[in-house]
Amino acid sequence: MQLNAPLDMHLHLRDGEMLENIAKCSASTFSGAIIMPNLVPPVSTKEEVVAYKQRIIDAIGDERFTPYMTLFFKPTYDKAFLASVRDEITAIKLYPAGITTNSEGGVSGFDVEELRPTLEAMSELEIPLCVHGETNGFVMDREAEFVSIYERLATAFPKLKIIMEHITTKDSVEALDRFENLYATITLHHLIITLDDVAGGMLKPHLFCKPIAKRPHDRDALLKIALEAHPKVMFGSDSAPHPKHAKESCGCAAGVFTAPIALQVLTELFEKENAPLEKLQAFISGNAQNIYGVTPLAKTVILEKKRFTVPSDYNGVVPMYADETLAYSIKDVRD
Repeated sequence: MQLNAPLDMHLHLRDGEMLENIAKCSASTFSGAIIMPNLVPPVSTKEEVVAYKQRIIDAIGDERFTPYMTLFFKPTYDKAFLASVRDEITAIKLYPAGITTNSEGGVSGFDVEELRPTLEAMSELEIPLCVHGETNGFVMDREAEFVSIYERLATAFPKLKIIMEHITTKDSVEALDRFENLYATITLHHLIITLDDVAGGMLKPHLFCKPIAKRPHDRDALLKIALEAHPKVMFGSDSAPHPKHAKESCGCAAGVFTAPIALQVLTELFEKENAPLEKLQAFISGNAQNIYGVTPLAKTVILEKKRFTVPSDYNGVVPMYADETLAYSIKDVRD
């Protein structure tokens, strides 16, 4: 089984010691990834983008991997600033204020006219907008409620490429085909789990994430378009590392760490569902190349059907399927 130039179009690498500890978990097998900017403080200047990219490059060592950098969205960005940073970034990430990890400086309210100067400049400069699409409503309804905001943005800025990040609902899936400029990333865990897996029995903190896993019919809608490799969807792990003590505690941090096992599990999942290899290849690379217009570094990942027991942790970060056995292993990675 061979996968070419895998891409992760939504990845958290954190900073400092955590970056040093987990960056190679992605860089060893993926050709590149869209890097989230919600550090403390968030990445919001050209200098911060350049410096963070260099820290990532230093952390991955000799691995061949492209960090596709993003800015933390602010409605005060003007066209001159965006033009000056355009060559350093692949997208800009918009967070509703306070809705997820380190998003306190995000957008409060979605007044189209207030956002217009920045979003029109992004449209003209062809900078994609990535959005964490949740309201502040009841937790199971937050993403569905946000669809109307996507619709307003897509209508008001028809030339702006809008990526609905880590979609989790049937409502978001249905929105994809209503607007030409809407696209989406889908995580590994949202293709597999529902809220029942997180909290239906004993609470499983390492499966707790935002957006929270939803109902079976939502999971099934995501799985269907992923297996079809719908041309407007692509893999984005939203792999979000937290130290074990931050997950197994009161106030459990949101995030599922899947970077080290994503390709193995996706291969097993697509095989189980009788999806042809070319669909998996499109989902984990081809569609992203078309949507973002990127040309990834050459990297071939060879997988074999050999049982692999997932480690209990990777430098203190507990992965999805810790201590469980997967059907596929990574045999080799070639440049």
